[in-house]
Amino acid sequence: MKLLHIDSSALGANSVTRELSAAIAGRWRDAFPDIQVEYRDLDANPLPHLTGASLAQADADEAAAAAAALEQFLAADVIVIGAPMYNFSIPSTLKAWIDRIAIAGKSFKYTESGAVGLAGGKKVIVASGRGGIHSDAPTDFQEPYLRQVFGFLGIDDVEFVRAEGVAYSPQHRSEALAAAHRSIKAPTQLRKAA
Repeated sequence: MKLLHIDSSALGANSVTRELSAAIAGRWRDAFPDIQVEYRDLDANPLPHLTGASLAQADADEAAAAAAALEQFLAADVIVIGAPMYNFSIPSTLKAWIDRIAIAGKSFKYTESGAVGLAGGKKVIVASGRGGIHSDAPTDFQEPYLRQVFGFLGIDDVEFVRAEGVAYSPQHRSEALAAAHRSIKAPTQLRKAA
C-alpha cells in the first residue's frame, strides 16, 4: 500500500493542517507498518501554475515535474492532503497540483455519456484548517470543490478532518485542534475498485 502525504500551507510550523496531516499519516504508518509513504510539500516545492506554455510542454523540466506528480498520484492508494482554507477555497499551490493530476486520458476520460473517472479505488483524507467557521455555510468553496474534483477523478472515498475557528483565539485554536485530532478515524484496509 502507498500513501501520498501532501501539505500546502504557507504557515510552516504554525500550520494547523500540517499538524493534522502529519497525525493522519502517522496513524496510517502505525496501522500498516509496511505502508510506503511519499511526502510532497507544495509550499516548499510548488508546481508551476498551468499556462499555455505548460500545455505545450515548452519547458522539459516543468513537463517532467508534472508527469512525476501525476504518476505519484496515480500510484497512491491513500492520499492525505493538508488543505488550509485560503480566501474561502484552497491554496493556489494545491490548485496547481490538481491541475497536474486532472488529466484527460490519465485520471479521467470523456465518453459519449460524459466524463468517467479513472483514479477510483483510492482514499483521500483532507486535513482542513479554517480561521473562521464555514461548515455547511455558503462561504465554503473548499470542501465542495475538493469533493467534486476527486469525485470527477473517480474517487468517492473522501473524508475531511476539520479544525475551524482557529483564528478566533488561542483557546478556540487549541479546542478546534483537539476536536480535529479526536475525529481522525482509525485506518482500515482499502476496498479495491473492480
